[in-house]
Amino acid sequence: MLNEEQIRLVKSTIPILEAGGPAITEHFYKRMFQHNPELQHIFNMSNQKSGRQSFALFSAIAAYAYHLDDLENLLGMVERIAHKHTSMNIQPEHYDIVGLHLIETLRELATEQFTSEIEAAWVAAYQVLAGVFINKEADLYHQRSNTVGGWKGGRAFRLVEKRIESELVKSLIFEPVDGGPVIGYQPGQYIGIEVDPSKGLKTAGSETDEETYREIRQYSLSDKANGESYRISVKREIQGKPGIVSNYLHDGLRLGEEVTLYPPAGDFHLKNNPKPKVLISAGVGLTPMQSMLETLLDEQEKTNTEHEIHFLHACENSAQHSFKKRHDEVTQKGKIMNHTWYNSETVESKRHGFMDVSAIAEQLPLSDADFYLCGPVGFMQFAKQQLVTLGVENNSIHYEVFGPHESF
Repeated sequence: MLNEEQIRLVKSTIPILEAGGPAITEHFYKRMFQHNPELQHIFNMSNQKSGRQSFALFSAIAAYAYHLDDLENLLGMVERIAHKHTSMNIQPEHYDIVGLHLIETLRELATEQFTSEIEAAWVAAYQVLAGVFINKEADLYHQRSNTVGGWKGGRAFRLVEKRIESELVKSLIFEPVDGGPVIGYQPGQYIGIEVDPSKGLKTAGSETDEETYREIRQYSLSDKANGESYRISVKREIQGKPGIVSNYLHDGLRLGEEVTLYPPAGDFHLKNNPKPKVLISAGVGLTPMQSMLETLLDEQEKTNTEHEIHFLHACENSAQHSFKKRHDEVTQKGKIMNHTWYNSETVESKRHGFMDVSAIAEQLPLSDADFYLCGPVGFMQFAKQQLVTLGVENNSIHYEVFGPHESF
């Protein structure tokens, strides 16, 4: 544990962090990749270029400095990041590398303020934080590798099926090459997939820096657990960019080819309680909701009981409505209360424009349900504000954000 003087010294650097902002983490990543280029096989290089990773790391560093004397406030962040790390196979030695470049970055950018006493305090503080993550991740690795169908590190899987779900989304189903069982998961969790998207460039005639590295991405599992295979549903991002992982999965990865998968992870998942469930999504954000829906429907069938399920989804038009046939089928059977909004198309039985929760508020169990949100950050901010305005308690609203974590 840190003593009071170490805590005081680290907190004294908060103005330095605030003044430097994301520039500190931009310098950190540039420095780390220059000295340890092998880490570019792990980090999402698209997020590096967009600045999202730098913003996320800066936010985490600032939060740690603020709450150094009350680490209980960081438990949610630790849980979320630890799950993400295990989907990338982060190991203890990686923390040594990150710690080295973090300290060197602070020394290089704040030479006068970063005294030897402050440096010693930051080294101690980082070691405490690294220890928290290493221990949490060790527990997750142990738990998954010691569960039936589980494993540690990467495992070879083969693509056995591709299925078109909508204009932009395809589902991919993977089975283990070794023929063994696969570990189950909580509906809402994701899986880490490692691929080499440069293979998709063989006929494209172009290559970029980010496409010369293996890439690890996380995709929500979109079906109920079955112990035999995993299904992800992937949105095509930019037409004509085969090096982007999502597009490589759409067009470059062929049936029968192999990928490396890491065990399912994620702290966003369906709560095991009898409360009504309201699943709210936009665009490809419906993938974890689809897993939740299929799991709840499966439980209904196995236990001959009815769960109150409300499925709210918004997308651009009917052509981009993934799993539409499935949703219409279970709606007609009375299994769910289904509400869909198309932004740019008017279709009978579908609502037009942006999602307006107030329009169906009387049909929703606002006071006693769990609400799950997934989609673009702007959409979730919009949807959450509507729920809060309608009287839904904050602790009943759960959400998932793609990519580096952002709060709202």
